[in-house]
Amino acid sequence: MEIEALEELAAREAIRQQLHNYCRAMDRRDDPLGYAVWHDDGTADYGPGIFQGRGRDFVDQVSRNHLRRLAHSHQIATVGIEVAGDRAASEAYVTVRLVSAAGDGFTEELYAGRYLDRWSRRDGRWAVDHRVWVLDFGELDRPVTGHLPGGGSRDTADPSYALFRDLRD
Repeated sequence: MEIEALEELAAREAIRQQLHNYCRAMDRRDDPLGYAVWHDDGTADYGPGIFQGRGRDFVDQVSRNHLRRLAHSHQIATVGIEVAGDRAASEAYVTVRLVSAAGDGFTEELYAGRYLDRWSRRDGRWAVDHRVWVLDFGELDRPVTGHLPGGGSRDTADPSYALFRDLRD
């Protein structure tokens, strides 16, 4: 296989890992991991009235917002990535579920959309230069039945952190 093809595969995998890191950072409220997804001057545009500004500031806003949630889950599927040297673009389909307390029960917000990201590799690290959130549809304050999950944690005390830490030790 050509070196260029291997470099492109490595770039695609680094970008996919960063997309995964973003979801993990949001769901575990792991701000340092979230900051690392963006370049220091990277920006996010989630639309007027939601957020427009630095990616780092968006991570802070989401982390504060998730404090009032009982559960949250971000999933990414169908990722398309184009690489051109040290630059790339990606489109990632996203589903976000947010659960909040409501009286004696729960309500859920469900969002489906896409992250349209511009990436660059600087000093060997791929990170977001600019993200645009495209909301394809959403449902707000939908009553949900069931119970809250157990065994997980919405921070770095989640058992998954021990799993990966044990692998490194």
